[in-house]
Amino acid sequence: MEFTSAQIAELVKKVLADMDGGAAASSACNGEVPVGVSNRHIHLNKADLETLFGAGYELTPMKDLSQPGQYACKETLTLIGPAMRPIENVRVLGPLRSKSQVEISATDSYVLKVKPPVRESGKIEGSAPVTIIGPKGVVQLKEGCIIANRHIHMSPADGVAFGVKDGDTVTVDVNGKRRTRWYDVQVRVHKDFRLEMHVDTDDANAVGIGNGAKVKVVKE
Repeated sequence: MEFTSAQIAELVKKVLADMDGGAAASSACNGEVPVGVSNRHIHLNKADLETLFGAGYELTPMKDLSQPGQYACKETLTLIGPAMRPIENVRVLGPLRSKSQVEISATDSYVLKVKPPVRESGKIEGSAPVTIIGPKGVVQLKEGCIIANRHIHMSPADGVAFGVKDGDTVTVDVNGKRRTRWYDVQVRVHKDFRLEMHVDTDDANAVGIGNGAKVKVVKE
């Protein structure tokens, strides 16, 4: 027996309702997505971690983040750009990655005098250079500084419920203190993802929302 897309979506909603009392299914039905506001942060690879903190050093997990397996670390570092005006106490996030990456806001870029592109996390080719200063050493990234694009994390079940797939873009309505609409929001679907839209502090402050606010995916 073959199911239509509409039938599959209804089955997914039923499973979600059985799992969590209907909260996720309800969210998909009305298009709502919770928001996570992302402050400036740093992802490190093993080589750069050891340059900055010393040979054999390991990250110290401090707090789990909303996405499974991701965590904030006790470690913080200092960023320097051509302006030679430092941004201190920039949080390191774990786990380690294959390439180091720095995610900042446009406001941060004015302080550092760097020109990071707006990119999907992990897409650092040709991005801006930046210098990272740690307690034991300095790393000069030739590329790796970006402004993260607005994106929504979804599980495969969420993707079916919302009628989208990995890499799609959607329009999102924001009903904060300064109501607006965001276009070309990237959808990222993975089995380990939990439903949440990520924006940086500039976006959140501009519309007057914070962590846990709800935005709505617009059906067009």
